[in-house]
Amino acid sequence: MANKTILDAIDRKILKYLIKNARTPFLEIARECGISGAAIHQRIRKLDDAGVIRGSRLIVDPRMLGFDICAYIGIRIENAKDLAAILESMKNIPEIVECNYVTGSYSLFLKLYCIDNDHLMRVLSSLQGIPGISSTETLISLHEAFQRQIFVDCLKD
Repeated sequence: MANKTILDAIDRKILKYLIKNARTPFLEIARECGISGAAIHQRIRKLDDAGVIRGSRLIVDPRMLGFDICAYIGIRIENAKDLAAILESMKNIPEIVECNYVTGSYSLFLKLYCIDNDHLMRVLSSLQGIPGISSTETLISLHEAFQRQIFVDCLKD
């Protein structure tokens, strides 16, 4: 089990601001938290070093880039010993944006984006050609109801 970092109220407040907008200036966060800018830098460095913060990212709307198909694919594998090789092969498919090892009917569950159904068919063909994959099941998302980072509203002040 991973070590858990103990967060105080100020750490939680800092994370709330950064989760809502990673571009929030540190001095603005400092004013809201009632501490110095230097203290904010130090606390954020501590959270980063502890692995609580795993970087920041720019979120791009795939549809604005022409990726109109969001699909989820359940993957069944023939043998667990093939997992590492299967994952390495999947890393070469740029349309896959998430891959999770899961319980239940599937071994892996993927999220991917494609331009259209023909593009999705080509990706499915690539996936089904990976040695060790026994079957796939594809679900197409009709609309993303919402998306959020974990703990935005769950962290207590």
